[in-house]
Order: sequence, then structure tokens, then C-alpha cells
Amino acid sequence: MTSERQGATHSSRVQAAKSLSGTVLAVCVSQGGIPKHPVESARVAETGVEGDKQRYAFHGGPDRAVCLFSIEDYRKLERDGVRAEAPGAYGENLLTEGLDYDELRAGDRLQVGDDILLEIYDVREPCTTLKSIDARFPNLMIGRSGFVCRVLRGGVARGGLEIRKLASAC
Repeated sequence: MTSERQGATHSSRVQAAKSLSGTVLAVCVSQGGIPKHPVESARVAETGVEGDKQRYAFHGGPDRAVCLFSIEDYRKLERDGVRAEAPGAYGENLLTEGLDYDELRAGDRLQVGDDILLEIYDVREPCTTLKSIDARFPNLMIGRSGFVCRVLRGGVARGGLEIRKLASAC
């Protein structure tokens, strides 16, 4: 194998590895609705993120205890003309960077730091509450709305923690 081809293969492996892990940029909470506001840290439990409340019961609960959103999707929406300032504008509890959301599916498990274990329950369904940010929502957000997760093991979340997809059991 030529060194150029070896380099390309190594680069592909590195890119694949990067897509399975990233960093928590911010932890956000609110007393209900959007925007959520960043906090230095918050305890994450099966019932959700400490200090975070939802205006509507169907926005929370054990299957939707934590909402994930990526800075990459903030940037994509910004390129589409949406003005929203990260973190928390889209109602996310954890704002991430570097984790490739295209590689994530319901049932995937995510390790956050050493303690927190999340399981993706579903793609976050964008709701009409987001129209307060841009009249084109929720439609403009389809395909880049983040995920809602169950908490399998709690702990304290803070910016700077690694978030990574765990290998599936199958």
C-alpha cells in the first residue's frame, strides 16, 4: 500500500472515530419553555436535568429526560438565516460538538463523562413552540432537531465532558 493510500485510510479511521465522540459544550435548564439557560453543572437523573422544567407534560418524562442538540446544527440553521444564540435557544439540555448525529439512532447508548449513561429514545420532534424563533419552524428543523434520551445512569453534567456513542451489543 502506498503511503498516500495509507494516509487516506488512517484519515478515514480517524474521521469515523471522531463521529462517535464529541464534547458537551453546555448544560441548559429553564423553568419551562425556551430558551433554556446555561448552568455550570446540573445533576442528571431518570426524571431529567435538575432545575429544568417543561411547560407541557409531553415535553418531558422518563423517555424524554434529556434533550440533545449539536452546535453543528445551530450553524446549519444559521446558514439558513435563523438567528438563535447558543446555548439553549432550541430547548436543549446538552449542547454538543463533534458527535455525528447522522450516526445515531434510537436505542444507541451514550456515555457522558465517567458517570452518565443515556439511551436515545427518539429523534426530537420539533414542535410549534419553536415558531417564536423563526416562522419556518418546525418544518425547517426536520432532520436536524436533535434527540431525546432516557437516563440509564445519572450523574453531574457540565461543559467539557466527553460524550461518546458506545458500541452496540449486537
